[in-house]
Amino acid sequence: MTAQALEQRDLAVVIGLEVHVQLETDTKIFCGCSTEAADDENPNTRTCPVCLGLPGALPVVNEAAVEAAVKVGQALDADIADETRFHRKNYYYPDLPKNFQITQYDAPICADGSLDVAVKDDRREIGIGRAHLEEDPGSLQHEGGNIETAEHTLIDYNRAGTPLMEIVTDPDFRGPEEVRAFLAKLEEVLDYLGVFDASRDGSLRIDANISLVPANEVANDGSVDETVLADANRTEVKNISSHKGAEKALAYEVTRQKNAVKRGREVEQETRHWDESRGITVSMRSKEEEKDYRYFREADLPPLRVSDWTERLSIPELPDARRDRFREAYGLDAESASKLTSSKEVADFFENVADRFDPDLAATWVADDLLGELNYRDLQVTDVEDRLDEFARLIELVDADEITGKNAREVVLRTMLDEGLDPDAVVEREGLGKADDDAVATAVGEAIDENPEAVEDYHAGEGGALNFLVGQVMSKTGGSADPGTVNGLLRDRLDDD
Repeated sequence: MTAQALEQRDLAVVIGLEVHVQLETDTKIFCGCSTEAADDENPNTRTCPVCLGLPGALPVVNEAAVEAAVKVGQALDADIADETRFHRKNYYYPDLPKNFQITQYDAPICADGSLDVAVKDDRREIGIGRAHLEEDPGSLQHEGGNIETAEHTLIDYNRAGTPLMEIVTDPDFRGPEEVRAFLAKLEEVLDYLGVFDASRDGSLRIDANISLVPANEVANDGSVDETVLADANRTEVKNISSHKGAEKALAYEVTRQKNAVKRGREVEQETRHWDESRGITVSMRSKEEEKDYRYFREADLPPLRVSDWTERLSIPELPDARRDRFREAYGLDAESASKLTSSKEVADFFENVADRFDPDLAATWVADDLLGELNYRDLQVTDVEDRLDEFARLIELVDADEITGKNAREVVLRTMLDEGLDPDAVVEREGLGKADDDAVATAVGEAIDENPEAVEDYHAGEGGALNFLVGQVMSKTGGSADPGTVNGLLRDRLDDD
């Protein structure tokens, strides 16, 4: 083995994440400013003395943000503190109007949790070291270029003070693909809890810490001793905003670090920025240490007791549990159960349909037909949630044998999505009611009489001949005949000849 190959083999990747989740609340975490941005919103208009950090302004904790944090802690099977408190994290950055961030330091609201994640055919338990509440800074808009080349940068404080929950994992990831799987699973859980909206811009932001350690320092269970990690220079990659972006950013950074080691250079401990447009990371600054932030207690906020909240708050059935129940209660295979629990809205709709129709029919229509057509149009179930009764009516028409499944899928469903019509209106306009038995029998006879060569081919054992004749009958009936019925009638007639 070459020296290069040996060097690459002897390096193991260790990754830990800091995931900043924007919590869904009506107002900001310490003031009454709205978190809902209008389409025509101007910069720096959703602000007040509190979120701008003006002298004398006092923060008040948003109860809804605390409730959301408790629910996240319950879903992550974390220890939820009886009492928690806030600190000031001091650092200067232009989008931080107070020159400090109100966050939690040595008393986070949640600690020592975990999330079970499927990576290919393996299941991994990712440790959650802590999860705490904090406020979001404002946003920077780089004009005339990116963070390195911009002519100037504008600051918008409308986002400042938006409630965040920072979820800090243990260094349990051994590759970028594991990170992507974890983020997808975490977002799925947050969606089920109803505390998160993935459609909001910047609702999920990721900072990743990457270290390279000797491969022989990784134990059989994948763990790495803390002293080994402390000796490895850790690089932080900031400003990642998607699952796919996280995988790409980390793949690039791992390659960059391995190439540096291969060339005999030391990996610097620094903070780097992920430039998504160029697909690279760029150096921002040397990596701060904990002491650089000069944490101290937030004197304007008293300690917060949440023990009684933990007792009275409950969380809904989570994705894994619902997946297992769907397989047991409805007899679904793993793939269908996974599709049908991909979001709470999809799962709710399926259960509504499965209560009215055969579960297999409901699963086929929701998991394959409806979701397939929505995905093709880059839509979600939430985009058509006010029309779910119409889609149930379409399934009813198929179940009652009033239209063929083919017409329902290829004509009615697509027209419903493209033109906004209800299924009955499409059926009437297109004349898709099922042909009666006499009309189908007549069409079968005509197809046989008009295509003697195909009849000869059928008797000669050529399988495609029957499909050709079925197509002729379907054409004559305008697609309103049931293909299975047509197939059976043709066989009966041809085998009697």
